[in-house]
Amino acid sequence: MSTATGIGSLPGEDYAEAVRLVLGELSDLPYVPEVPARGVTAGMTGRGLAVVAGLAADLQPAGWRLTDASGVDHRRARSLLAQDLDVVEELGQDYTGAFKTQVTGPWTLAATVEKPRGDKVLSDHGARRELAQALAEGLTVHLADLRRRLRGVDRWIVQVDEPALAAVVNARVPTASGFGRHRRVDPPEASAHLEWVVSAITAAGAEAWVHSCAPQTPWSLVAGTGVSGLSADLDQLSPGDLDTLAEALEAGHTAALGVVPSTDPAAEPSDARLTERVQRLLDMLGLDPEVVREQLVITPTCGLAGASPSWAARATRLSATVARNL
Repeated sequence: MSTATGIGSLPGEDYAEAVRLVLGELSDLPYVPEVPARGVTAGMTGRGLAVVAGLAADLQPAGWRLTDASGVDHRRARSLLAQDLDVVEELGQDYTGAFKTQVTGPWTLAATVEKPRGDKVLSDHGARRELAQALAEGLTVHLADLRRRLRGVDRWIVQVDEPALAAVVNARVPTASGFGRHRRVDPPEASAHLEWVVSAITAAGAEAWVHSCAPQTPWSLVAGTGVSGLSADLDQLSPGDLDTLAEALEAGHTAALGVVPSTDPAAEPSDARLTERVQRLLDMLGLDPEVVREQLVITPTCGLAGASPSWAARATRLSATVARNL
């Protein structure tokens, strides 16, 4: 059968409540939730830097910056992650089955974190390579910690979030001055950095998915990095991207389809309508639902941090209902 999960972020500031929602509504594939409304140390970049190994950072007026020694905000980000995992461990101690966690990808980190002397890590070949490798190393340690905490989990999935990848490969990341754009990263290098992270996840015995809900994400490049799953907002996929998705499914990989609105809609879509949309997609791609349904995962279109608490809960339940329908 198809399963359902979330992208990662949820609204509000009550982390325990977020974990209860995920465990209660997504019994087949819960995830380690992110609650970024608690501040920058709980945001996507701060969370990613909390996982990175061997590099120090601090929060500057312009944002996160690599430093010689971890500043107070970097230490807080790591402490908050540990506290959150304590909550996941406590509430999920009896859980058995598959579980997902998320991490900010190497290119999104490179596009949002500054070098010690300013400007993005993206501007320096050596710095962005070092950051990607430090992320890969940190994920090995992070996964070992998760396995220790949740001993009933027999299948770990790491979702690598790359919302900035499209901007990186299309030269759309602004320079520090804001008047220029960083040079595009060529596909071989963009692929190599993702491959380091994917390989580290695989070597640790977990599955690697890559997620982006940004338009013009180079999905064919992503698919060639050894990932086990692609996670995308269906509304942002081009015809070529859909072909890549179909090839991934035919190869036995996972496709996480973002079909449920991630912010409060003007009119709530019915589960029947969303189910029919997925069925039409499979028909258009020439795929047999009976053959690929176990590889399908239903999700919101993106993270739910911008939704109201009531819609976040409804979107989570709606994703699970659509998955059961399929």
